[in-house]
Amino acid sequence: MLFNSFDFILFLPIVFALYWFVFKSLRLQNFFVVIASYVFYGWWDFRFLFLIALTSFCSFASGLAIEHYEGRRKHQRFISASNIVLNISILGVFKYYNFFVSNISDLFSVMGYRFDWITLDIILPVGISFYTFQALSYTIDVYQHKLRAERDLIAFLAFVSFFPQLVAGPIERATNLLPQFQKRRHFDYTQAVDGMRQMLWGFFKKMVVADNCAAIVNSYWNQYDDLPGFSLVLLSLFFAFQIYGDFSGYSDIAIGCSRLFGIKLMRNFSFPYFSRDISEFWRKWHISLMTWFRDYIYFPLGGSRCSRFLSMRNTLIVFLISGLWHGAEWTFISWGIYHACLIMLFMLLGWKSKRKAIVGAGRFLPSLKETGQMVLVFVLVVIGWILFRAENLSQAVGFFVAMIRNPFYDTFLIPNNTMFCALWCFVLVITEWLQREKQHALQMENSKFFSYRFVRWATYYVIFYVIICYNGIGQNFIYFQF
Repeated sequence: MLFNSFDFILFLPIVFALYWFVFKSLRLQNFFVVIASYVFYGWWDFRFLFLIALTSFCSFASGLAIEHYEGRRKHQRFISASNIVLNISILGVFKYYNFFVSNISDLFSVMGYRFDWITLDIILPVGISFYTFQALSYTIDVYQHKLRAERDLIAFLAFVSFFPQLVAGPIERATNLLPQFQKRRHFDYTQAVDGMRQMLWGFFKKMVVADNCAAIVNSYWNQYDDLPGFSLVLLSLFFAFQIYGDFSGYSDIAIGCSRLFGIKLMRNFSFPYFSRDISEFWRKWHISLMTWFRDYIYFPLGGSRCSRFLSMRNTLIVFLISGLWHGAEWTFISWGIYHACLIMLFMLLGWKSKRKAIVGAGRFLPSLKETGQMVLVFVLVVIGWILFRAENLSQAVGFFVAMIRNPFYDTFLIPNNTMFCALWCFVLVITEWLQREKQHALQMENSKFFSYRFVRWATYYVIFYVIICYNGIGQNFIYFQF
């Protein structure tokens, strides 16, 4: 079920009403969350409910078994490793089997050998990478004694399948989300209203910014040989706003929606296009995934508390896995390597920082230095997005070559609706810049400007009107494929 669908418009208020007014006890609420979440996921394809159920039951059982064998480390290690292997194997078959089989076959054919490797006609289940990683974090955390094994199966099923973040994150940790299904929840009007504001902004980012950008990008991307360099630059910029509006828009909707049910999800984006270096960008983009890699891969490898060579090796491994996580294509792997190289270059030049202060904090405009840093980082990120968007490496190379080789400007070959789309991107940037010290762009607490009721409601109506009148082509969310 898509957030930007009529089905969801009907689904959400029904679930909300039943959740608060019918299923009032903790256990009944959790049970209802599981049912609603399975309906939400099964709306796409009910056959894959078996996979999420299998992942949930195996992870639940592994947690209990690990705790049962407390003090017998070998047994615990075997149980934890078995569950990890099982879940990664399921993910591997559905997401990576054909990729590796075809590449192995190509490799042997180059050496003069021919094998009739069997490829499978596999449908990739929506969100499998997200809920698999979420379930894995639970098993690892129990093994590392970060939390006790959960004994309430219903609460655990709700943790793995909670519908707002089920198919595209944030990838929640058991230490944050699971305890919220263990204690009674009470309706908080202020939290619910702020959640609806965040959802409204998420719908604007997805339906107005991302979908309008997608209409241009999808129409012209494959015509790169015939387009002038300026048009290709525009396409690259529009895709940068498309993927940001699409994915961060989903996260805003998911986080805001969960707050309607008294559940707080972790922040997944922190205005990443205002970053001053690549490391800062990755601390603000898809935060739940990158912190997952940091805690379960980067730190166990030694992190940065080792020699520079090993630290760079660890960075490369993390971004290789990150690229592969996004998809079984060489374009994604190359995109991961590209960002690893950028971070390693910044490390060698001594530019790697741990900036935590918000850019231009307390000021209306950034400094000249901060502006230059943000522009540089944004350009580097946009170059990476070309690799991410390309259908294959040949197309990515051809796109880069065309940007340099083709005439730079031709008014007859500028994509249609360019100014219209650029306007919504501009509105997005300005709004988020003004609200960069908030958790989301429509957070209105402690704001003098939004202290007037008329201003607040006028803002709601304007955004709602824009969404209704100027929404794009209504595409699926990009990250559903991952």
